[in-house]
Amino acid sequence: MTTTTESAADAAPAPAGASSPTSGAKGREPRSLGERNLAGWLFSTPFLVLFTVFMAFPIVATLAMSFTDFGLRNVTDPLSAEFIGFENYTKLFGDEKFLKALFNTAYFVVIGVPLTIGAGLAAAVLLNSGIDRARTFFRVGFYAPVVTSIVAVAVVWTFVLDPSEGLIAGLASEVGLTTPDFLGSEALAMPSLILMAVWRNLGTVMVLFIAGLQAIPTDVREAARLDGAGLRQEFRRITVPLLRPTTLYATVITTIGYLNVFEEPFVMTEGGPSNSTLTVSLNMYREGFNFFHMGYASAMAYVLFVVIMGITVLQLRLLKDNTK
Repeated sequence: MTTTTESAADAAPAPAGASSPTSGAKGREPRSLGERNLAGWLFSTPFLVLFTVFMAFPIVATLAMSFTDFGLRNVTDPLSAEFIGFENYTKLFGDEKFLKALFNTAYFVVIGVPLTIGAGLAAAVLLNSGIDRARTFFRVGFYAPVVTSIVAVAVVWTFVLDPSEGLIAGLASEVGLTTPDFLGSEALAMPSLILMAVWRNLGTVMVLFIAGLQAIPTDVREAARLDGAGLRQEFRRITVPLLRPTTLYATVITTIGYLNVFEEPFVMTEGGPSNSTLTVSLNMYREGFNFFHMGYASAMAYVLFVVIMGITVLQLRLLKDNTK
């Protein structure tokens, strides 16, 4: 009886006005590919407009400008700039000031990047396992300079390094020592800027390494300890190899940032003394906005761009095979 009743209920016609669960889906025609593409382009239009106006057009205009003698006289009439081909580029490599700036930038990167990576890794290891109390406090403390205005940081460090009224000078005078002019000495100015940059940027590297350390499986460490590996062997044989992808990323972004270093010398030393802290970005700014050699500054910008691309590709090739 039950089977007969259920069959009769299934065979009974549906009440008027009722619809099957799939009737709505069958009645609504799917959108065509063209309609979906149109909707996507409409949603992307605000970004595309902003990108074109503030990114793509300036990039193309700057590239074109680098092949001209564009200067202050051409601001009102850009098309009046004279095309000079690769003259700006060839002039760069005979410019002693540019070569000095290129050397200073390379010095900043070669010394600053390893120090930043090493300090960030050391801080990450300590905060991940070496420090148990107030761990959050230390993490915030190390990361605070990253989110602080670079101008404010540079002003504070200028006061700290002041040879007459600075913090270091005050502490040194208490024990009868004299303080050198850190920012006024050709030998000490660039190391002082590097020290400040390392202090400010190690927080970013630290956060990356903490994430990498926490991603290492605990069973790998436990297996190494069961095999008799000490802390040093565990760090060298397990931690460092498994952190290679993180190290690659941290090295690339730190290198790119240091190749574009501008604010530190601009605020603290203005490129001095005797151009010992003049960087490519600061030199580019001076040529473009102090002397209004816009075409020459544009060529300088693209040389720096090529250098950054080349170094980045080299780093990826050197470290990528080891990250697999």
